[in-house]
Amino acid sequence: MFDIQTNNNLKKGDPSAFKDVFRLLYPRLKGYCKLFIPDDNKVEDLIQETFITLWEKRNSIKPDRSIESYLFVILRNNCLNFLRDEKLEHTISSVNVEEVSELQYLYQIDFLGKEEKSLEEQLVESFQVAVDELPDKMRQVFTLCKIEGKKQKDVAEEMGISIKMVEKHIAKAKEQIRKKLVDQYPALIIIITLLLEK
Repeated sequence: MFDIQTNNNLKKGDPSAFKDVFRLLYPRLKGYCKLFIPDDNKVEDLIQETFITLWEKRNSIKPDRSIESYLFVILRNNCLNFLRDEKLEHTISSVNVEEVSELQYLYQIDFLGKEEKSLEEQLVESFQVAVDELPDKMRQVFTLCKIEGKKQKDVAEEMGISIKMVEKHIAKAKEQIRKKLVDQYPALIIIITLLLEK
């Protein structure tokens, strides 16, 4: 999306280049972050932290490589750190930190300057496809509860079903989505777990 000149200007600390990057990438970064974290305030905090990191580390920018991918990697790490430290300690408490680091190494293709989509972008797209393939009511329940962050009680009332049925739809949706994603990305099972257990 951004040419070498823009990257050079950003590296030199040009505020206008920074504003252009923020304006154009903010919507995509927010959509990606919300797949992991439904809290709008926390999403805003994480995106702000991401751009602060970009600004602070602008000297390390390589003009011929993708700023988009660089930002996605920073944001992904911020999301994973938040989920691990604040929300999912019980889920990944047995995961060795070195194993997580090795997993994150898979994302280094983001820095190769290729035109292919990064792994996290592929995973997000596959996640959305898996959600879209759910039965209608199950998809609606899952989207309202797990993507839009609505309370199960409110969703039950909105759809005219019991809370138990809402829970059943969510559990089945997670099972179907997890199976589809793990089949596609067996090496990313930790990331998939984080994505589904928010």
